Amino acid sequence: MLGWILHKHSDFLIKPETYEIQKLIVEGNKVGIEIKVLQPEQIEIIVNRDDRKSIFVNDVQTSLPDFIIPRMGAGTTYFALALIRHLEKLGVYSFNSANSIEIVKDKLYQLQILAEVGMPIPKTMLAKFPLSLKVVDKHIGFPVVVKTISGSQGSGVFLCDKLESLEELMHMVENTNPNVNLIFQEFIQPSFGRDLRVVTVGGRVVGAMVRSSADGNFKANYSRGGLISKFDITPEIEWLVLEIARRLDLDIAGIDLLFDGDGFKICEVNSSPGFEGLEKACEKNIASEIIHFVKLRLDMKLKLK
Repeated sequence: MLGWILHKHSDFLIKPETYEIQKLIVEGNKVGIEIKVLQPEQIEIIVNRDDRKSIFVNDVQTSLPDFIIPRMGAGTTYFALALIRHLEKLGVYSFNSANSIEIVKDKLYQLQILAEVGMPIPKTMLAKFPLSLKVVDKHIGFPVVVKTISGSQGSGVFLCDKLESLEELMHMVENTNPNVNLIFQEFIQPSFGRDLRVVTVGGRVVGAMVRSSADGNFKANYSRGGLISKFDITPEIEWLVLEIARRLDLDIAGIDLLFDGDGFKICEVNSSPGFEGLEKACEKNIASEIIHFVKLRLDMKLKLK
């Protein structure tokens, strides 16, 4: 059985996600799955040929893999999405699908879908330049969290504690990239400097951890030096995260929840979550959980043929 991991960098050993990709390769080998790491730009497709000879890697026609695991998350380009769609049409299973990846990489769109079915999300506002700061103050209030539409590992996320801070940030953005899409979100005070990361695979919760800031910052990402500890999932949280994954049609999901009194609010959802910190916190082999789900899904697909 052959699988491809699609990653932003083919030389993944010197880039982020080294741990995750190496673990997936090792766990795949254990169950007879060969995994290659490819950058989407290494692959070319001929879209007017609806057969298994329409894929070229480094200009050489190649056999199709049995599955792909896209690991580009918010950095997934239009080219990568087109490639994933083409492979899906040729019968290659993608964990996750192009459609679900495209939805989730847009932080506003994922929240719109979840809000439509009554999921608990922070009050969120989309605005464009020139920005009316009074509207933000009236409908969201301060402190306010400012996010770019797409981003991961805490990048593109800012906290403005007062109107003047937001005004300074907007001046900087307007002078550098006035066409950027921003969302403004209510600040959930009980979750300052901490959040809950839950990873689901194939409709099951495989691990959960609390991430806490180590330096008093409001961001708590493990990749930015945050502290981690295991979290015991309650039935209520399990239902919430599995319903989120189902609504967004994600085989593999990293779901970030904000602490809000006795409950939680949804921060955001990731289609290619890192799991190095989660494995350490929970003492679980998340890579093995992913590979066994992939193998189970493909074995079921073969039986149905």
